[in-house]
Amino acid sequence: MLKVGLTGGIASGKSAVGEMFAALGASVIQADHISHQLMQPNEAVYLEVVRHFGSGILNPNGTVSRPKLAEAAFGSPGKGLPSRIEELNRIVHPAVIKKQLDWMKEVGRTNPKAVAIVEAALILEAGAVGDFDQVVVVTCRPEQRVQRWARRLGVSEEAARIDVERRMAAQLSDEEKIKAADFVIDNSGSLDETRKQVETIFSQMQAEA
Repeated sequence: MLKVGLTGGIASGKSAVGEMFAALGASVIQADHISHQLMQPNEAVYLEVVRHFGSGILNPNGTVSRPKLAEAAFGSPGKGLPSRIEELNRIVHPAVIKKQLDWMKEVGRTNPKAVAIVEAALILEAGAVGDFDQVVVVTCRPEQRVQRWARRLGVSEEAARIDVERRMAAQLSDEEKIKAADFVIDNSGSLDETRKQVETIFSQMQAEA
């Protein structure tokens, strides 16, 4: 089995690339999906996050409000709130990484020739590169990040730019990520152009798996 980490900066198109790999036959899981499960009420990670960040991050039904948690974690300079993202990551990352490892182990048990891909924004930042045989980095132009994030959240480009910049401040730059990459996918063109890159890379992965 080949264990692959798929990463890239915010709104670079990691999920779209992950879907393309899945369509070709790869087993794919999103770290964000794992994190969402761990944040369900009464889960150990949920309880620890609420203990650190307070009940102000919760919706009326007791679930975590992702926008409120993001504001609490990434900070809001205009409101004098410092970044606490490292504090949040210390709580969440170990549990997410354990789930990723368990999932890859299960995929390998089921199909020893599988290509198992974990899509995660912070593979390098979490020190998890060693968990993978290969790392794929997805990139795009800075202005595309802002436009895509604005569309995703339904906000103005100016609001999206502020959010992208504060989130990017908690991530390594594309240049740093690329240094650790086995493959780089340029997702600044059309989806067809991205898909061709994915197909070429996946054929190499299959040969190694």
